[in-house]
Amino acid sequence: MKNKVQLITYVDRIGCKTLSDLKDLMNTELKGLFGGVHLLPFYYPIDGEDAGFDPINHNQIDPRLGDWNDLRSLSKEVDIMADLIVNHMSAQSLQFQDYLEKGNDSSYADLFLSYDTVFPNGATEQDILTIYRPRPNLPFTNFAFKDGTRKLMWTTFTSNQIDIDVTSKMGTAYLEGILDTFQQAGVSMIRLDATGYAIKKQGTSCFMIEETFDFIDELTKKAHDRDITVLVEIHSYHKTQIEIAAKVDYVYDFALPVLVLDTLFNKDASNLKKWLAISPRNAITVLDTHDGIGVVDVAREGDQKGLIEDGRLDKIVDQIHANSKGNSLKATGEAASNLDLYQVNCTYFDALGGDEKAYLMARTIQFFVPGIPQVYYVGLFAGKNDMELLTTTNVGRDINRHYFTKTEIQQELQRPFIQELQNLLIFRNTHPAFNGDFELLPTNDAVLHIRWTNGEDYAELLLDLQEGDLKIQSSFVEEKVL
Repeated sequence: MKNKVQLITYVDRIGCKTLSDLKDLMNTELKGLFGGVHLLPFYYPIDGEDAGFDPINHNQIDPRLGDWNDLRSLSKEVDIMADLIVNHMSAQSLQFQDYLEKGNDSSYADLFLSYDTVFPNGATEQDILTIYRPRPNLPFTNFAFKDGTRKLMWTTFTSNQIDIDVTSKMGTAYLEGILDTFQQAGVSMIRLDATGYAIKKQGTSCFMIEETFDFIDELTKKAHDRDITVLVEIHSYHKTQIEIAAKVDYVYDFALPVLVLDTLFNKDASNLKKWLAISPRNAITVLDTHDGIGVVDVAREGDQKGLIEDGRLDKIVDQIHANSKGNSLKATGEAASNLDLYQVNCTYFDALGGDEKAYLMARTIQFFVPGIPQVYYVGLFAGKNDMELLTTTNVGRDINRHYFTKTEIQQELQRPFIQELQNLLIFRNTHPAFNGDFELLPTNDAVLHIRWTNGEDYAELLLDLQEGDLKIQSSFVEEKVL
């Protein structure tokens, strides 16, 4: 993976209708801005209940976008990351519908995880209460089979997302088949989506247990055999994230978005500095993604302290809601479906109250901290909350999943503010210092001073939070002041 800024986007929400259109966009308006692109689910269908994360056919590109030849053509222009949706598939899939019709006589019977797969002798109340839940409902859905019998199927997220038994021969073959398809299409990196939930075991939380690490390790080896690098997507307590990072190619730095808000809101970089002293270096850094702004990643876990103290974290969340004029409240928690208990749904620009200077500061911090930066397509244009789409779908995360038209993109890219952001992208992509050594220089908590050094080349960020001044100095760019 190139040490350059990566784009994360849906194919059809960035002014494109097809993969061929996206290829043209990367070679024209977005040329030079990104070293790679993470394509959010492009499988059939892209417009399911969870925006493609509930594939009916993981091995088929939605025909509205193109086919595998189109993806292969794009991969020759830019590095491609794709999602391997490890944990589940759509209830509308051929495989699950065959299972509902034929029951245990179905050739796919072993592919799916049911209540009795994990609890063959039944579960105690404590067994159920121990299961880690990202959402308030139980992880089971009652399905009726053609013969009239009923069974509880494991559905970690929604009733349309049926969990796969990844330990079965059928489950193993299913995932390996997707890896083979990716390899043939030129995908060079995969994100293991929801992999923390993939292994279920009675008497455990069924989330990131010891066997999960074994599963990730085995799947990573299979990817490496196909020259594919692996990014593991886990929202979890920060110490758990450090443990995970030691065992995989890449992890997300999901703590960074809230820590940057904490730094700017409170004019205090102390919590961010503490994290940068211990944060994984094999990280993909983000401020925004297709999901919300994660809170669990900086919060406490039981008696263990988080990266941000409880009361201060509550105030940060309240400030996001205030800055967005209450719109984020309409998209978060019980206010919208597809409930997620660990995140606030809001664009990052609106979380900062639409403050252009603060937004550029946030992006500059992201580009200077250790890791490979990834920029979400809405964030590329400093997008605002899409209340119309939220009202239409009542899916909280859709507030940050706007469908940009080609005209909108061309207009946004001409804004002086967005052109300034583009200059930052190019600077991060081209300056050799970022391939060298990171140093967090000692200052008081109201100042953030970061320096990268690579031989005689250097790049330096100096942010005075009290004065609101940010300076960038480097070995071949004149001093820049925001």
